[in-house]
Amino acid sequence: MSKTTIHFIILAIVLLALQVLVLNRVCLWGVAMAFAFIYVIFHLPITLSQNWVLTIAFFMGLTVDIFSDTQGMNSLACTITAALRRPVLKLYFNREEDLTDPSPSVSSLGFPVFAKYAVSLTLIYCTLIFLIESFTFFNILRLGLRIAGSTLLTSLVILAIDSIANRPNEKRL
Repeated sequence: MSKTTIHFIILAIVLLALQVLVLNRVCLWGVAMAFAFIYVIFHLPITLSQNWVLTIAFFMGLTVDIFSDTQGMNSLACTITAALRRPVLKLYFNREEDLTDPSPSVSSLGFPVFAKYAVSLTLIYCTLIFLIESFTFFNILRLGLRIAGSTLLTSLVILAIDSIANRPNEKRL
């Protein structure tokens, strides 16, 4: 196994554990939830086959579903988000060959492009998960608040995780 593969496995295990043990129990103001585990889906290499990306996303969502008792909602939302990952990246970054690193991050895309990419995919995921959960437009204001609040909170968490996970190797005296 390569160093990159081990890095992704450890990152996925840590973020799934964080999601299941802590973040699923935190809901700010009864509206905003953080979904940190989707960072792994966003950060998967662009060169990775679409079949692998969809499989990894499905199993990550399934893991959260099993521990959260959400009956496949996360699996569906993760799989659709993973399928839309490459088209969303193409909206903001046309030439994949210009990537310095095949894994989308602040260091490879630059902060503005990665922020737009992460916020767009987070908005897609949050919209899907809350529409699947409510399965109605009865209380559209509350649904909109949950989507907006969770998108904002999750985007901030993802940018923080990216700054920690992709820290450049610094020489210290």
